[in-house]
Amino acid sequence: MERSRVWLVTGASRGLGLALAREVARRGEGLVICARGAEGLAQAAAQLRALGASVHARAGDVADRDLARRLVAEGTERFGRIDVLVNNASLLGPSPLPPLAQYPLAQLEEVFAANVFGPLALIQAVLIGMLARGHGLIVNISSDAAVGGYPGWGGYGASKAALDLITHTLANELAGTGVGAVAIDPGDMRTQMHQAAFPGEDISDRPLPEEVAPAVLEIIDRELARAGRAGNASANGAEGSYPARPWRFLAQGVVHP
Repeated sequence: MERSRVWLVTGASRGLGLALAREVARRGEGLVICARGAEGLAQAAAQLRALGASVHARAGDVADRDLARRLVAEGTERFGRIDVLVNNASLLGPSPLPPLAQYPLAQLEEVFAANVFGPLALIQAVLIGMLARGHGLIVNISSDAAVGGYPGWGGYGASKAALDLITHTLANELAGTGVGAVAIDPGDMRTQMHQAAFPGEDISDRPLPEEVAPAVLEIIDRELARAGRAGNASANGAEGSYPARPWRFLAQGVVHP
């Protein structure tokens, strides 16, 4: 029987982060969760525990790089390891979304701190244990804004494009170690962030995060198993694969090479 996993999920108090954490909780697996709002995070943790999960929660902003060290240290102390890191927390930036010619650079720095530097700090912290064990998966939640060039989305999209390149490079650097890295684009969803991107518009035609989370989880399960097989092959003398296998996925299952 496969052992229970331990997940670290950021932005887990609402939206896709909470929906994904609920799917994990129903399996009875361990969860380390964080979000900026302490009250919302406490409510989420209570929901997840009621579903059967062991949960360690810490409120904090992923843009605070010290949070990465604390989360990983506390999660490892509580559960002994972290198997899956899901960098889900994101900052949209100004609303309404401004064109790049008018984008406040101070706010762009905040977007990159939350969407690029924060996730990378968590990646660096969690990789120490993952590489030592030869097992794990880094999951970065991406966006079609990373590749679309949509007017108004330049700031957020540039941050997600940077995170995509980090993911692609990691996937190549980690090939054969038993640790994988993937980016997952969940598509448009009916969330507070998406509504903020389209103020005053009706977004009721977008799927709820709860409808998308199972597909995201399916990708994670598959890619975690694939990384483990690659690590076993390398340990048995086979060469690690470079360039890495496909690393960017849509939640609908379409692969972006």
